[in-house]
Amino acid sequence: MFFSFREVLSAIQSYGKAHQFIMQHKLWKWILIPGIIYCLLFFTGFYFVWGYSGDFVEYLTRLLHITEWVQDLESSWVSFLFILVAFSVRIVFVFWYFSYFKYLFLIVASPVFSYLSEKTEAILEYREFPFSWAQLGQDIWRGVRMSFRNIVYQTAAILVLLVVSFIPVVGWITPMIGFFIEAYFYGFSMMDYSCERHRLSMSQSIQFIRQHRGMALGNGMVFYVFMLIPVLGWMLAPSYAVIAATIDLQNKKLI
Repeated sequence: MFFSFREVLSAIQSYGKAHQFIMQHKLWKWILIPGIIYCLLFFTGFYFVWGYSGDFVEYLTRLLHITEWVQDLESSWVSFLFILVAFSVRIVFVFWYFSYFKYLFLIVASPVFSYLSEKTEAILEYREFPFSWAQLGQDIWRGVRMSFRNIVYQTAAILVLLVVSFIPVVGWITPMIGFFIEAYFYGFSMMDYSCERHRLSMSQSIQFIRQHRGMALGNGMVFYVFMLIPVLGWMLAPSYAVIAATIDLQNKKLI
């Protein structure tokens, strides 16, 4: 089977366990600090993306002399259509920003989430992990490489779906498939923190997560839904997802 429904359900349920874990061990500062940073970076990035996307549309229409052509036609319908298309282009830019900002934030916040995953496992197993600045640097670099790898794979999959979406009937289900693809790669990133801590190489981590893709899918689905809740969801989703993935992986034998 492509994935295990039992693993999907287990990953979803692990969010409830993560909430109880956070409450019990008073980990709110590790939830709120990255959440606040996320919101600040998100709104700052959105401001620039929305502004520059408008500048790009304006530059493109001037370059192609579309504005003059629309004015010469003196048609209200054409003008309305032009405004609608221009707005749609800006929405596409925003959509791509929404999709990839999460990865950029995971890269920026990699040290915090690596520590949060480590702290979660340390509490669960009643042990401490030795800290090393050198190892932390290696883990951050590995996380950056893995995030870019996932960005490339996700982009390729989404582009294929974009082509398929033009096929009648079949294209109708592409938004749902796109949701599952994004969810899988987000869950992949959350699981990789545990794989990284247990010194799995990138290839070993990829192999392990593929074998348990249901866990990645379930974790990413809840993460994705969380992110649809403005501000509150953005603040809670990343840290909750990391803790949930760590709890869900506790009884799994890593390679």
